[in-house]
Amino acid sequence: MINNGIFVTIEGIDGSGKTTQARFLKEYFENEGLDVVFTKEPGGTLLGKRIRKILLTEEMNPTSEFLLFASDRREHIQKLILPSLKAGKVVISDRFHDSSVAYQGYGRGVSLDFINYVHGEILGNLLPDITILVDVLPQIGLSRLRDIDRIEGAGLKFQEKVRNGYLKLAKQNQRFFIVNGTGTKKKVRDEIIRIVRDWRDNYEK
Repeated sequence: MINNGIFVTIEGIDGSGKTTQARFLKEYFENEGLDVVFTKEPGGTLLGKRIRKILLTEEMNPTSEFLLFASDRREHIQKLILPSLKAGKVVISDRFHDSSVAYQGYGRGVSLDFINYVHGEILGNLLPDITILVDVLPQIGLSRLRDIDRIEGAGLKFQEKVRNGYLKLAKQNQRFFIVNGTGTKKKVRDEIIRIVRDWRDNYEK
């Protein structure tokens, strides 16, 4: 936590339902009387919106793809995330640096050492306080998609690599909590809120 702010990230493969759940979580924190900033990657800043358009439409080398995400992330951190946390707000981000490890690292084959090096330069000591991984099988995620963009259209095998990457990350980091995303929206929401409540209770003791 930075200056009493709370940094929550929501992760998952395309079609997992993470964006919907991130918005439910925003409502939960607001109902608790907290000031909440809801954001996303890519696209959480004005520059990020421009980068997002390029990333989702233009073909490119996987390393170039990662570096564009990293550029967006650096702006996101400096202009939105850190100022909000220092002001004591709750920041909920629909994707953060774990997405690049899963998508460009495990999915595209970009060197994990290189990704971690770049993140070491741009994140500083900033990491999410808690990360919720909304997990679904790739077949289910793909079946939910509409208006598929360039990354979503990479296919089943790619999504399988990404999911496996996320599951490896979850095993390596205690801040991760895995939620089965195949239930109803309400069931998934209730499970996420239960996890966050328990986490807050343990942290505040």
